[in-house]
Amino acid sequence: MAVSCGIVGLPNVGKSTLFNAITRSSVAASNYPFCTIDPNVGIVPVPDPRLLELARIFASKQIVPATTSFVDIAGLVRGASKGEGLGNAFLSHIREVDAIAMVVRCFEDANVIHVDGAADPMRDVETIDVELALADLVSVEKRLDRSRQRAKQDPKIVPEVTALERLREALDTGKAARSFGPGLELSLAKELSLLSAKPILYVANVDELGSEASTARARSVQEHSERTGAGCIVLCAKLEAELAALPPDEATAFATELGMESSGLDRLVVAAYRLLDLMTFLTAGEKESRAWTIRRGTKAPQAAGTIHSDIERGFIRAEIASYEDLFRLGGMQPVKDAGLLRVEGRDYVMQEGDVVNFRFNV
Repeated sequence: MAVSCGIVGLPNVGKSTLFNAITRSSVAASNYPFCTIDPNVGIVPVPDPRLLELARIFASKQIVPATTSFVDIAGLVRGASKGEGLGNAFLSHIREVDAIAMVVRCFEDANVIHVDGAADPMRDVETIDVELALADLVSVEKRLDRSRQRAKQDPKIVPEVTALERLREALDTGKAARSFGPGLELSLAKELSLLSAKPILYVANVDELGSEASTARARSVQEHSERTGAGCIVLCAKLEAELAALPPDEATAFATELGMESSGLDRLVVAAYRLLDLMTFLTAGEKESRAWTIRRGTKAPQAAGTIHSDIERGFIRAEIASYEDLFRLGGMQPVKDAGLLRVEGRDYVMQEGDVVNFRFNV
């Protein structure tokens, strides 16, 4: 399944630098606002060391990882909901993505202009949150007007009117639509593709030296994410871009020298993947070892449909081995001999790391 995460933030916070590092591409990253006008899209593999092991076990000719699309969206400024900066173009680009990665500037650099002066991550977060909420307010008020008219003729619409009024009240105070728990409000927010209903991941962009001031700002972003139930990772986009420009062996050696246990980019991709409540099942054979993306809670026939609609339509059963058993025993035959190959039917809910062979008849 295709999923996308929009990289957003104020101008000059490191969005395009981060995007360059993620995609190993050369998107413009200049020192002035609105350098990125049209959104750039990069398809990024989700790190999964299990695929290497499966390829070794099955002598696969090819490895195909799961992917996430990252969209580099132009910088937002205060007043975007009223057309300031790139205004509606910016907001429409966000509306098309599944989740938001908000890059927040935690570094100081006299050579990189900040549109609001000095770095203040919580001010920046508030600016973007308010602009998204105000843009959503317009959508909710339009729907509310229509629903009120319909409710005069159909009493069944009254709960919808009540829920929309609650949404409007929250948005009017700058509160995100995602703050509502499961219920009619959140359902309507998703139906209306409200910007502030999308899952959010804060990316605290720190300096290369890990200065005390930069670390303190990042900590404030982490604390905010914990209070609001959002995700958060801390990285240095400049350093990640430098590592990404090196050959893999040199990059690994440099990262080890810097004491980096894992790439910030890998952590970002995995965090975005999890933010969308996604999981991976695997297929393996001589042709390829491959990771497939599904929503958590997906049943076996629907998972088969991500490979091909014919497999879902003609689904008979799923033959499943856990990756852990395959890795431990070293092959499918030993798994079968140990009685660990399972046969599951239509009601089976897929689990992370299932290695599957779907049986079907069309």
